[in-house]
Formats: sequence, structure tokens, C-alpha cells
Amino acid sequence: MGGDFGPSVTVPAALQALNSNSQLTLLLVGNPDAITPLLAKADFEQRSRLQIIPAQSVIASDARPSQAIRASRGSSMRVALELVKEGRAQACVSAGNTGALMGLAKLLLKPLEGIERPALVTVFTASAKGQNGGPRFRGQRRL
Repeated sequence: MGGDFGPSVTVPAALQALNSNSQLTLLLVGNPDAITPLLAKADFEQRSRLQIIPAQSVIASDARPSQAIRASRGSSMRVALELVKEGRAQACVSAGNTGALMGLAKLLLKPLEGIERPALVTVFTASAKGQNGGPRFRGQRRL
């Protein structure tokens, strides 16, 4: 569980998402020794909707995508994407190295036919009632 501030930011954000959506279940992929104390301090509903999946390492934020892919075995990012590939997760949300995420996603998940590049999604406020996601950039499709 990487990112600029690691689990100290991503775990509370995950718990906030759980508390705001009663149908959501989450798999937190990372070092259980770093995640568990943050969960113990937090107040959130239904611990049964959250599971910690152990990972051995994180991909450095300054790693080039090619380096990150070569050294990704056992990383939280790769484990999370493998969970998507296996059908155990429906999506992968990462606060880590974007280039590594895109490269690993393309390698492990394989793009849909006609799609050459994966897309990123960003959140924007559509109204005072909530948020909507939309593509930050779209995958390219050959016609």
C-alpha cells in the first residue's frame, strides 16, 4: 500500500468509502503490520466488509514503469491487479505510481479488443449531492 503518504492516508480514505456505501466491500492490499494499527484506531461500520490481503513490498513513486514492472512481484499494486484478474476484485484503486499502475494493468489485465491504452478515472463534483467519476483520458480505439 504505497502512495505519497502510504496507509496513513489510504486506510482512512478506504474506511470513509465503506461508511458512505453500505454495499461496498474492500480488499486492502499491503503490509498487515502497517494497516492493522490504523484500523484499530478507526471507527467504522461492519468490519466484515473489509479484508486485508498481505503484500511484501510497494513500488517506489519514483520508479520508472519498466523498472517497476520488472520488480513488481509481491508488490501491493501487482497483488491488487492480480485479484482483479482472478475475479476476486472488481476494480483496483491505487494512490501509488501511476505509470507503474498503467503498465502493470496493461500487462496483467490485457486491454479489451481495440483498446490500446488503459484509461484513468478522476473524481469531480457534479452537484452538491455527490461525486461522479469520469475519464481523465480515454483509451485509444482503432476503428
